[in-house]
Amino acid sequence: MQRTITEGPDYFHKVVDCQWACPAHTPVPEYIRLIADGRYSDAYMVNWRSNVFPGVLGRTCDRPCEPACRRGRVEDEPVAICRLKRVAADNKSDISAFLPTVAPRNGKRVALVGAGPAALTVARDLAPLGYHVVVFDGDAKAGGMIRRQIPRFRLPEEVIDEEVGYITGLGLDMRLGQRVDSLKDLLEEDYHAVFVGTGAPRGRDLDLPGRQEAAANIHIGIDWLSSVAFEHVDRIGKRVIVLGGGNTAMDCCRTSRRLGGEDVKVIVRSGFDEMKASPWEKEDAIHEDIPILNFLVPKEFTHENGRLTGVLFEKVVAQFDDKGRRKLVPSGEPDQHFECDDVLVAVGQENAFPWIERDLGLEFDEWGMPRVDEVTFQSTLPRVFFGGDSAFGPKNIIWAVAQGHDAAISIDRFCQDQDVRDRPAPGTSMVSQKMGIHEWSYDNDVSNDLRHRVPLRAKDEALRNVKLEVELGFDLQLGLAEAQRCLNCDVQTVFAEPICIECDACVDICPVDAITFTANGEEGDLRMRLSAPALNLTQDLYVSGELKTGRVMVKDEDVCLHCGLCAERCPTGAWDMQQFTLEMTHAGEKPCAR
Repeated sequence: MQRTITEGPDYFHKVVDCQWACPAHTPVPEYIRLIADGRYSDAYMVNWRSNVFPGVLGRTCDRPCEPACRRGRVEDEPVAICRLKRVAADNKSDISAFLPTVAPRNGKRVALVGAGPAALTVARDLAPLGYHVVVFDGDAKAGGMIRRQIPRFRLPEEVIDEEVGYITGLGLDMRLGQRVDSLKDLLEEDYHAVFVGTGAPRGRDLDLPGRQEAAANIHIGIDWLSSVAFEHVDRIGKRVIVLGGGNTAMDCCRTSRRLGGEDVKVIVRSGFDEMKASPWEKEDAIHEDIPILNFLVPKEFTHENGRLTGVLFEKVVAQFDDKGRRKLVPSGEPDQHFECDDVLVAVGQENAFPWIERDLGLEFDEWGMPRVDEVTFQSTLPRVFFGGDSAFGPKNIIWAVAQGHDAAISIDRFCQDQDVRDRPAPGTSMVSQKMGIHEWSYDNDVSNDLRHRVPLRAKDEALRNVKLEVELGFDLQLGLAEAQRCLNCDVQTVFAEPICIECDACVDICPVDAITFTANGEEGDLRMRLSAPALNLTQDLYVSGELKTGRVMVKDEDVCLHCGLCAERCPTGAWDMQQFTLEMTHAGEKPCAR
């Protein structure tokens, strides 16, 4: 194998698996170390710069970072990265002095349609640069789906108000309560660019027998959640069926329990493990005594004299063909009927653009979605950009934020007559973490520490109030303990072959057999000749240049714990621990240098 090229941002960024997996590339180990050091405001601002809504996401993020966490390779569960965001948010001091200042107006006007997470991220990035940012939204308060669709027992309104307020306080021209009914009319108002961040506002329905006759008690899940959020609905029947297996379905069933539902069931056409809901969302529903019934396909809404009486289901089984493709086929068992008073349909969301005229030069695909460049988020109408759920369909808040950042870069470059495809490079640096002989600037204990559970409010109390937050969050002691589980993956083991004497002391002290000195070879052969065979092909091997004996040093990045013991033990300093910092560049910025 050739010597590993570690210069530039790509190699070590990929090794920081949590940051690599985060769509907004939040510097996870950095903010966790700040939490462990009690610097909560600094930890919050590290988050705010990249993911914009630390308090919101600390409660609601879909956590793509956690499956990538290296702690999950040492123990069963990763670091509670998401909930540590909340620790920073809950314990910070006044951060208003750290918010960006707004530059004088630069003469460019940008309209944002929608005030959800994607549009607010665009506003957060463009307003400090002097853009006149005008935000339109049909609701009376900004926040979009954050405010409309996430129940208050998961996300208190004061958290939304605070973090949305940090953005609206940057001099935005907020046109709340003003729905945009025509893109053509908006474009005639002389905006230099328009960003569409209207989300996926339409819930899918089920056109089954009995749907119209029993319509009074069959509700579209996201619309119903919005009605609860805005206090238009405050009760539901005692017997409730929720159709669907995603996170919206979990919010619907848990909300139903708080509004009078005594017998609440989630019924899904797929298997339990195939449900789109996050594992912890399913756990929370089951904890609140909500059964999840699987492999049942709805056939008919039953009714009597215009009143819903229940839902009839066909039992199915999963069948796989010789290529591993799954389809659901009837099991042959009798249909099952479940009685209920109300049904909540949460089988998916889709976009709706009736307000965008089809003669503007903006192309749509066969599914009614705008054709949007996946890098620049620019539509086929050059000054119109999309982001969040309105661009590529429903995803989590963190994806909307990441797309908002990218769209803001494009809008800024477009308004400045620059190439929107010329993306700014991230800023990177490598700084040694040694403070003295055998002394490190972080805790390098690699002992096994099980993940700490987030304390919950007592179930009987939580179910009595739809606005009472269920998760209590980590206190300072638990937050510190969970932060110390982080393996500091952004502190990299860096090897300098010219001063290595091949004493193998690093091999002896490595607690996980990550280091091997051996003859070079092809990758497949080399992986099998290491101290512990490197079977995870998704993780790189760090290979040195040829050493004095003709051997090479090979480190398996899959199992390295970044503990620093190799650097402590090395008699010549051939090993060093260097903090790799990658900071994504936002609109109008030059790459960061530290």
